[in-house]
Amino acid sequence: MTLTLPSTAPTSVAQLMERAQQLAGLTLGELAQLAQLETPEDLRRHKGFSGQLLELWLGASAGSKPEQDFPELGVELKTLPIDEAGRPMETTYVCYAHLTGIAGLTWENSNVRNKLHQVCWVPIEANRQIPPAERRVASAFLWTPTPEQEAALRADWEEIMELIALGQVESITARHGQVMQLRPKAADGNALTDAIGRDGQFIQTRPRGFYLKKTFTRGLLEEAFA
Repeated sequence: MTLTLPSTAPTSVAQLMERAQQLAGLTLGELAQLAQLETPEDLRRHKGFSGQLLELWLGASAGSKPEQDFPELGVELKTLPIDEAGRPMETTYVCYAHLTGIAGLTWENSNVRNKLHQVCWVPIEANRQIPPAERRVASAFLWTPTPEQEAALRADWEEIMELIALGQVESITARHGQVMQLRPKAADGNALTDAIGRDGQFIQTRPRGFYLKKTFTRGLLEEAFA
């Protein structure tokens, strides 16, 4: 079978997953070469490369918009760097966190819930000893949160958002949350954005993002490949 880049977005979840499964076993270098792209030698300086390459091969349309990567299907695409034992090597970025204008925001209408409503996970070898071009794509799997998983995500989101609303964003650490955490999210450490201060005033702080903890995504992998 000869792989060719899709010219259109997938029209069904089944077609999306079929495309994703066709990539299993191929390396990032092979996929980049077929797409006439160069594979960076250091992915730490090009953190988005793997995700952008897969978006290309799967026909994603959303880009960086605050919606799922496949909005017509209601599916988000997430790559998951794994070690040689199949364990996640890092936390998984979900989306930016709103630090102002959050009155009336609920879990049901939050972007975190929207992004995690249904996810196509694509694990990728990420052992530091393997050159990026030789890292293989593993078998993709589709995930929808169970009621218990959604309850855990919701509890963490509500705890973190309450602290933000109370002007305590600067006191939130990566230890907050059982399955999800809030961390600074900016390519440039000098980037600042508005947030609510302890006295209700606007302050300047680093942008924040929601991340799934490794223990949570490790459980998803174990469920998918048990």
